[in-house]
Amino acid sequence: MNPIVKYFNAEKAESLLFISFGIFAILLSIYLLFFLKDSFWKGLAIPLIVFSLVQLVIGTTIYIRSPKDNFRVENLIKLESEKIQTEEIPRMEIVVQNFVYYRYFEIALILVGIVLMYSLSGYGFWKGVGLGLFIQCAVLLSLDFFAEKRAHFYLNHLQELVDKL
Repeated sequence: MNPIVKYFNAEKAESLLFISFGIFAILLSIYLLFFLKDSFWKGLAIPLIVFSLVQLVIGTTIYIRSPKDNFRVENLIKLESEKIQTEEIPRMEIVVQNFVYYRYFEIALILVGIVLMYSLSGYGFWKGVGLGLFIQCAVLLSLDFFAEKRAHFYLNHLQELVDKL
């Protein structure tokens, strides 16, 4: 399979995972907020809701954008191959650099979650927030790990294309 098509198909498939996790987290949050009255569960629901909205926005954006990006890049290769060097490679270098920032942010929030879970006594609201941060950021970090690996592979492929031109 064409590496460009493979990259954008994988992006689209992973976006469905983002959307699925987002929907699941929203449904779980609704259950936690309205059916379990303990403050721990309410604390857990807050990061689940916040990050599920992020997951839904990111997932939906990528799902809608991937086929358009695939078409755009395929046309660049066929019609204006010099623009791979001036447009697509710089765009992907920014995408790859952004993954580094996302990783640090997600790891920092995982650590905040761990601190909240283990530094406070009792079984309360902030322990729930900590667990929610830990769960959601671990999911995001895991999904971003695979997305970053794909982005590196795709960027290397683009650079090889340019080298052949």
